[in-house]
Amino acid sequence: MDSAQLNKSDRMRGALWGMFVGDALAMPAHWYYNIAALWQDFGVIRDYQAPKQHHPNSIMALANTAKAGRGNQEGDIVGNVILKGKKHHWGQANRHYHQGMQAGDNTLNLLCARVLMRSLNKVGHYDPKDFLEEYISFMTESDRHNDTYAESFHRDFFANYSRGIAPEKCAGAEGHDTASIGGLVNLPLVILATLREGDLSAVNASALTQQRLTHQSSVLERYSVALSELLFKIFNTTHPDIEVLACEAAKGIGFPAAEVAQSVRRKQTSDLDVIGGLLSPACYIDQSFPSVLYLAARYPNDFEAALIANTNVGGDNCHRGAVLGTLLGAALGFEAIPKRWINGLSAHQTLHEEIEQFIARFE
Repeated sequence: MDSAQLNKSDRMRGALWGMFVGDALAMPAHWYYNIAALWQDFGVIRDYQAPKQHHPNSIMALANTAKAGRGNQEGDIVGNVILKGKKHHWGQANRHYHQGMQAGDNTLNLLCARVLMRSLNKVGHYDPKDFLEEYISFMTESDRHNDTYAESFHRDFFANYSRGIAPEKCAGAEGHDTASIGGLVNLPLVILATLREGDLSAVNASALTQQRLTHQSSVLERYSVALSELLFKIFNTTHPDIEVLACEAAKGIGFPAAEVAQSVRRKQTSDLDVIGGLLSPACYIDQSFPSVLYLAARYPNDFEAALIANTNVGGDNCHRGAVLGTLLGAALGFEAIPKRWINGLSAHQTLHEEIEQFIARFE
């Protein structure tokens, strides 16, 4: 289908499937920084694969199990409060962050996005209180998911929660990795759910409300608003040009995505010269969000090429992939996503039901 002819439901369907596809494709190579090791372990990743047990760049053994960041593993937030029965994976050198997951599985942050989607479907509107109740239940009950790693913000949230702090006040204080791309992956759901109001200020307010439940970060807020405004424009422009819109968004945060994408095309250089060269492939939002916008500008009409490129530059490719998949899925529509990627998701059938219910409620 011509992207200019897409209706709102087509774009919603593309955005929602795109976020889960982008994460699952990148999952086996999540946080690989040694590209030679990535190629040795997987080749060029073009389809879903399971992670290897050995991860050459894993620093999970250095993570603090009592709170955010690095430190010792004497604390029991990981193991007793969240990720029950999985703490033993954390202390082992070179343990993959997603130990034991299967090809087509989604990582924890995207599973939490599904928690939010189910809350929206149940209530019929964005309800922060209901989301928090469902999030706490999902994270603290045993055997609700099969991931083995939780980012710093999860650990801080549940460290506060275990001390009896009210859920709406459990977001941890800003640390070195609070302003990360992982903080954006839930936001498209509340943005899409609020679009029907037709008010950008209301859409931005919902995005920031959701972000602040889990992330106290004035730095991250700037990028949350940038994502919100970009999705708003995609859905409220008759013939959205994702290359133009992504470059405008990049200019607004001080990154020359248009010039960089044009240079790569002209010189036929590698995406690794941009993500891994000009920009860090790590999670930090001032590097990762420009990386997403660069890839959207570099591959504006090719969902498949964009997601493969994102996966194979490594780093925090899962969360970049979720945001990139959302943007390109919204711009190009559901039909632009390879069917093998849709059907290959482990939760394909239940995802289909959840996504269709969301579209029926919020189109």
